[in-house]
Amino acid sequence: MLAYKQLWHHPVKAIVISSGEIMHTIVASGHVESPHRISISAQITGSVTQIPVVEGQFVERGQILVQLENSESQFILKQTLAIEQQALTSIRQLQELKVPVAQQTYLQAYANFINAQRGLSRSLTLHSQGFVGTAARDDALRTVQVAQSQLMVTQKQLASLQPDGSDFALAQSAALQANAAADAARARLRYSTISAPKTGTLIVRNVEVGDGVQAGKVLMVISPQGTIQLVVQIDEKNMKWLHLNQMAIASADAFPDQKFQAQLTYINPRIDPQRGSVEVKLNVINPPAILKQDMTVSVDIEALRRNHILLIPINAIHDYGQQTPWVLVIKNGIAQQRGIQLGLENKGIAEVRSGLIAGDQVVPVHEAHIYDGTLVHVIAP
Repeated sequence: MLAYKQLWHHPVKAIVISSGEIMHTIVASGHVESPHRISISAQITGSVTQIPVVEGQFVERGQILVQLENSESQFILKQTLAIEQQALTSIRQLQELKVPVAQQTYLQAYANFINAQRGLSRSLTLHSQGFVGTAARDDALRTVQVAQSQLMVTQKQLASLQPDGSDFALAQSAALQANAAADAARARLRYSTISAPKTGTLIVRNVEVGDGVQAGKVLMVISPQGTIQLVVQIDEKNMKWLHLNQMAIASADAFPDQKFQAQLTYINPRIDPQRGSVEVKLNVINPPAILKQDMTVSVDIEALRRNHILLIPINAIHDYGQQTPWVLVIKNGIAQQRGIQLGLENKGIAEVRSGLIAGDQVVPVHEAHIYDGTLVHVIAP
């Protein structure tokens, strides 16, 4: 009797339904991108004399990238500095020499004017008494007029040397012009040395020693240090699963075993009509050193996570992907067909919404010789 039962009960390694966690992920590919790329160009025309960096090198802010020939700029700067110094010396000379001399000249003219007035007063008195003639009186009057004219001239000369005077303004204007010319010469000399505006990696170098460069020509491109982003194209049918701050696991295609985390920070509101996709950006958390600009990456975005749910391997589901999936459940040694309702799926595991309970045993799909009503007995896996 025992031999008869073993003949008809098919042995099977059953799959046991258990509870666990499942995560729905959106898989996509993209590339590495820094938030901004900095194009380095010359501001003056010149010949390259030195390039102390190479493509791919990490550079610090202020580090010299390109040196242009600058002997003429140095000469012009020395010349303008000399002119500036001469203008400043003129102001000092005006303040230390011309102003005191003008003050003394004014005081002398004032004294002469006072003496001339006194002389005129005496002449008028003597003329009225008949002691001097009209000619002497007229001479005294002319002396006063000349002294008064000289006093006015010296007064205007002294006023012009004051901070609000014309001579001082002219000297100050000359000094300002000389200073502006010196600043322009300094700027031109600075332009001959092209430095890194930010810390980052030199990703493009389009210049060699001896090249002649024009103002505005891009010589190098720097990928600045800072937040590294992943730019990914997501199929538009997955838009319903996307929201900001979602976490993702990513890897560079060149280093698939080195996983790193990223967080979704941008969803483009525009759909690409040609590709039927939407662009999203993710900030890399603690970016590994392997990441380089424009590297191809693969990204798994965590769209939804469910805990304490029933899970079933897809290889136990008949008509998977159809409207009415089903399984063969083992009950009392008999395989019984039962419809099930599925939920999330990820990496070969699916969520069971209904039709099964924890502990149920199901027959794998590859056991094709077992069907609804087949007698089976479960063997150890």
